[in-house]
Amino acid sequence: MNVRKIPFQALGGVFEQDDIDAALKVMQQAGNPGGNFFPLPEENDFQKALAEHEGGKFGIVVNSCGTALDLCMMAIKVGPGDEVIVPGQTFICTATCAAARGARVVFADIDPVTMCLDPKAVEKKITKKTKAIIPVHFAGLACDIQGFDAISKKYGVPIIYDAAHAVSTKYKDQPVGQFGLGSCYSFQSNKNMTTLGEGGAIVTSDPEFAETVRQGKTFGYVYGPQLRVVSVGFNYRMTKVQAAVGMTQLAKADRIIGLRQKNFIKLNAILKDVSEISLPAGVDQNHGCHIYVIQLHLDQIKVSRDEFRKLLQEKYQVGTALHYPAVWTWEAAAHFDYDRSNCPHTERVCRSVITLPVFPLTSEADLSYMAWALKQLISEVRK
Repeated sequence: MNVRKIPFQALGGVFEQDDIDAALKVMQQAGNPGGNFFPLPEENDFQKALAEHEGGKFGIVVNSCGTALDLCMMAIKVGPGDEVIVPGQTFICTATCAAARGARVVFADIDPVTMCLDPKAVEKKITKKTKAIIPVHFAGLACDIQGFDAISKKYGVPIIYDAAHAVSTKYKDQPVGQFGLGSCYSFQSNKNMTTLGEGGAIVTSDPEFAETVRQGKTFGYVYGPQLRVVSVGFNYRMTKVQAAVGMTQLAKADRIIGLRQKNFIKLNAILKDVSEISLPAGVDQNHGCHIYVIQLHLDQIKVSRDEFRKLLQEKYQVGTALHYPAVWTWEAAAHFDYDRSNCPHTERVCRSVITLPVFPLTSEADLSYMAWALKQLISEVRK
């Protein structure tokens, strides 16, 4: 087969003319005499639409998923002496949102098949100091929400879901945003929908929690006949242009994710008989299909994961990404307190995962070539 160049793209969603029109409309209105970028009716529209789409009663849009997680930690008053349980295979802000408040980060193990945080492993790590649990809907697959609901009720510990990968993800046919105390979303450039490079949101059905988070993102403001500042807050707001594009992106999110689902299903079918890899689990209409992550069975091949990625790029021009190194391997982890004990599945998975370049508009020809290249390379390095 002729070599095809398939890079790993920085943009995960799809921008179309309606997105461009939405951004231009805001800019044109702001450029008129007397125009400006305030007030923000687009923000309110986006918040309401997002909450409805994700199954919650309230939406609070912010400038990133990281700041969404920060606000949640502040809202439940996480601080020194507290512990927050998170997975080790995740983007670092899932952990640093707790560390930044002075809390101890407790890593619990993941399910080796779903790669989501395992409720059974979490329960073993709960202490009297546990202030919150942050499961991640990894790669767009909903984690074991029923298991975490049971833990929350048993121990009285709030669940804050990291739903950065999970726009349109469902759990037993229900949007994931209706579960837990809150869910934090990302609209960063490589996500299934994006608000011009950065953006995030919190979705919740708890009115008191929603108001506390809302105040935190806008300097502690309470809006009304007279503006009041009632708490210490920050400027974590999304821009008017981003919110306008958020509306157009949200309107097409299910369609775009449907394209991803088809590509995931096709590639799984082509690769199902390759015994040296494990494929994404649970791929169906409920899966958000954010990233296509495979696990190499390193005991069956002669090279490391990093060498395998290098060979795939150099010999076959297939780019890959890494989701993720274990959080405790980042240099930043040296600056906060954490417990990484009893996480054997996390250790193994973080050494073996590779993310392939599967996107909404990836062609069948590229999928076929990618699968062929993977099979060829595995045949070359097989033990």
